[in-house]
Amino acid sequence: MRQVALWGTIAAAIWAAMPVGLEAQSSVSDPAFLEDPTEILSQRDADRLLSPGGITLQWIGWDDRGPVSIAPDERGVWHVSGHQTGDDGGELEVDGTILEIGEGYFTLRGTIAITDTPDTGRECRADKTWHFAITQNRRYYRLREFEWCDRLTDYVDIYF
Repeated sequence: MRQVALWGTIAAAIWAAMPVGLEAQSSVSDPAFLEDPTEILSQRDADRLLSPGGITLQWIGWDDRGPVSIAPDERGVWHVSGHQTGDDGGELEVDGTILEIGEGYFTLRGTIAITDTPDTGRECRADKTWHFAITQNRRYYRLREFEWCDRLTDYVDIYF
């Protein structure tokens, strides 16, 4: 019985000695707590991504780019959010976290969704790791997974 009381006293002493506010810190189960800062291997490409010039899906059109925002948070984790909507109701959405920025490429962990384009009723959505790269000296990063949904080739481009 004395041993149980002693352990209770020790536990209370440890709890009392903990720094104030420790219990308010982020939990390891919080997804934001688990994200490592984006690894930047190319400052030139990081600078390009900080000034995006829009996002397109070829089914919707290359002339009217949709808005896209790319920015690091206070922990150095870069976030991407963009969409493009066509006159016929087709839509592209991209949302996620950049894992790595390298020379001529970046890797995104997140969701890409394509709805009602090129055909009404088409629904493509996946949450995974995606690869974007510059090819042939173009002024955009193109999604490298072309036929990820239903064997149609989707060109998702993020301009700089």
